[in-house]
This record gives sequence, C-alpha cells and structure tokens, in this order.
Amino acid sequence: MTVPLDRHYLVELQVSAERISQLRRIVAAHLRHWSLDLHVRPVCRAAEELLTNVQRHVGDDNHCVVELRWSGRHLTVSVADNDSRMPRLLDGGGGGLSRVMALSDSWGTCRTADGKVVWFTRYAETPVTTGLLPRTPLPGGRTFLSGPMDEVGPMDEVGPVAGSGPVVESGPVAELV
Repeated sequence: MTVPLDRHYLVELQVSAERISQLRRIVAAHLRHWSLDLHVRPVCRAAEELLTNVQRHVGDDNHCVVELRWSGRHLTVSVADNDSRMPRLLDGGGGGLSRVMALSDSWGTCRTADGKVVWFTRYAETPVTTGLLPRTPLPGGRTFLSGPMDEVGPMDEVGPVAGSGPVVESGPVAELV
C-alpha cells in the first residue's frame, strides 16, 4: 500500500463542549480514512484533553486551530490558541497534559506570535494489509482462513475470536458461513 506523504487536515473552531465532541468525531473519521484505526481511541482522547484544556484555562468560545499531520510514519496533532500562558504538567493530576503524555510518544509546547501551540506525536507507520490466505484443507472438507492479526481491532470492540479464523466450506468457491 502506498501512502501519499504528509497527509494533512486543519480546522479552525470556537472552543465549546459541543465543538469538542464534534471535533473528536472528525478526527476519528480522518484517522479511519488514513487507515489508522488502531490509533483512533488514544489520539481522540489526547486531542480532547488539549481542547478541554483550552476551554478550561483560556475560556469558552475561544478561537483555536487544530491540525493533524501524518507523514506515513508519525502522526502529529497540534492545538494552537491565542493565550500566551504556557501550560504546566502537574504532578499526580491524572488529566490534562499528564493524560496527553501517557497517550503519546512525545509532546511539547511552543510560543507563537499569537499565543501558543501544544502538540503530541504518535508513531503510526503505514499499515500493511493483505488479503486472507487459504490454508491446507482439514479432514472433513473444512478450511480455515487466516490473515494478519493487525487487521483486527481492540478486543473490547470485536470480542473474543476462537480458533485461527472463520470456518468456511471448501469447494470451487469459498463462501463465509
């Protein structure tokens, strides 16, 4: 699979509780479109933390810019606002930047002419996808299909999987039962 280098998405918004939940859905849709399904939950949680911090510390209806950039190897999410006060990592807080730090590979802040940018990155290499590979038929005419396990989502979303794959009847054309 060839991924165009430097996929990019930028949105400007007024921060509010409703906008934060909308942006979470937009971020999730972009990550799925870029085949980064395994990163949806942690990236959305971390982005939501950054936006909630803007709402809490800068104020409701503050203008900010959210940017997603995926190079094919690293995903960077940044939130820029127009407040010059820099965020601090508090000990034992359990939320805010502590949560962002836990959900990312790296994070940081940077002053800008108009305020600041808070960002985080996650290693998100181009997913490798292959079709299902047939195995040797078992006695009784049944065949198990197997494919790469990285195509399966988190267990709490999919449920337990028994055996090595779905059972299909063998014949001229295999159909899933």
